[in-house]
Amino acid sequence: MEKDLVVYIAKSLVDDPDGVDVNIVEGEKSTILELKVSQEDIGKVIGKHGRIAKAMRTILSASATKSGKRLVLEILD
Repeated sequence: MEKDLVVYIAKSLVDDPDGVDVNIVEGEKSTILELKVSQEDIGKVIGKHGRIAKAMRTILSASATKSGKRLVLEILD
């Protein structure tokens, strides 16, 4: 579910929605979502001073409270 949320938000922000890819890395206490977008769209996902990335992380942490696991969003370049 969280993967779909990240994909939806990222595709809404970028110019090349086909370049959006999310990989899930499961751990014992945390789950890492690795977001990869096209090189020219990386700034749109991060935002000025990281505001969009921070907002995405806030939404993810709110949606992860049900599962009891910690979600980490990494934006790969």
